[in-house]
Amino acid sequence: MTTSTSPRPPDPAGDGAVAVVRRARVPGHDGAVDIVMSGGRIRSVGAPAPAGAPGTDAGDRLVVGGLVDAHLHLDKALTADRCSWSGGTVDDAMAETAAMKADFTVDDVAARAGAVLASCVAHGTTRVRTHVELDPTVGRRGLEGVLAAAADWAWAVDVEVCVFAQDGLTGSPETARLLDEALAGARAAGRRAVVGGAPYADDDPAGQLDRVFGLAADHDADVDLHLDLFDGTAEGALIGTVCDLTERAGLGGRVTAGHGTAWSFLEPEQRAAVLDRCAGTGVGVVSLPSTDLFLTGRETGAGAPRGVVVLDRLVERDAAAAVATNNVRNAFTPYGDGSLVRMANLYANLTHQASPEQLSACLDLVGPRAARVLGTPAAATGVVAGAPADLVCLDAPDPGTAVAAVAPVRWVLKGGRRTVTGAAVELHPPV
Repeated sequence: MTTSTSPRPPDPAGDGAVAVVRRARVPGHDGAVDIVMSGGRIRSVGAPAPAGAPGTDAGDRLVVGGLVDAHLHLDKALTADRCSWSGGTVDDAMAETAAMKADFTVDDVAARAGAVLASCVAHGTTRVRTHVELDPTVGRRGLEGVLAAAADWAWAVDVEVCVFAQDGLTGSPETARLLDEALAGARAAGRRAVVGGAPYADDDPAGQLDRVFGLAADHDADVDLHLDLFDGTAEGALIGTVCDLTERAGLGGRVTAGHGTAWSFLEPEQRAAVLDRCAGTGVGVVSLPSTDLFLTGRETGAGAPRGVVVLDRLVERDAAAAVATNNVRNAFTPYGDGSLVRMANLYANLTHQASPEQLSACLDLVGPRAARVLGTPAAATGVVAGAPADLVCLDAPDPGTAVAAVAPVRWVLKGGRRTVTGAAVELHPPV
């Protein structure tokens, strides 16, 4: 990562505090408005603020709520230089990562996770859910490293951890024990407990789902799954089972399915039925365009698929859905800089989003709608009175343009305090 960083602000007690943002273009408001903040929250959006209050000028640019990365992997990020690149399938990426995990240390994980968080923050992200692998090979080292990085960057970004078994659960009592202890530890520390899984990588996929939902019941945990990551077929897809388990457990609104590449191989009416079921049962869906585009279609030949879940149906139903980063420069995705605006643009390209309304919806998928995937009501996110004063100023007049042009960040506020200042590009024509 090339972002210049300081692990903590010079004065965490309050330097950079902003009371007013003036001349902001806010979705849902006509013309430029002022945003008044106090106590880390937005108090009003609209009429001109009183003169004299300390503030910043948005310069008639777009201001949105802090961006939300609903699915990230901090523990194995920035490991592309350790890969052999002998293949590029899901199985290849899992094997590469499994081999290198034995050499992970807490400090190594913390340094890489911190570098990615720095880049996420610089690109306007103020909230992250990261998945962290637990198994006999890596033990708790990945988790401890990620928690250390999260503590270092708490002044700029909220990090939520989902612990999961990447390499199988039903045949590994040690993995089950590690998950159980980590979930209990999260609850004891006052953190949200979130448990995940990757049933496609288990010898007993349905059995893993039963175990994951059992752990969720034991610890009052949310569930966030890597699901149906298949290339070229929808055979064996388990999304119906996940919806059944969600209904049975009464966990609507607390279960998420990421990837779902298999669904892209369904006929349109079948895919619509899957997404309708997710909306009806309260299963959020996260599309991961960079990773899924990289991993699918390698052995297809002509007419290679995109393998990316299209979320239009969920947006139309006002259901929980998100676009997210997933991996940053590792065996699963050799690219990435933590920019969610860039990821929204990639998703828009792949899924044929074109109108201003469609492109604006793409920005919502890395903003308020993504926050709903993580369990935050829409009324408590974005630029609305009562929401946290987590704001991002993008160099664009409106959300659609921001996505179409991959608008750069001009500044970021976290709890009303400036955390990022983006440099404006200067052109120097000949005199």
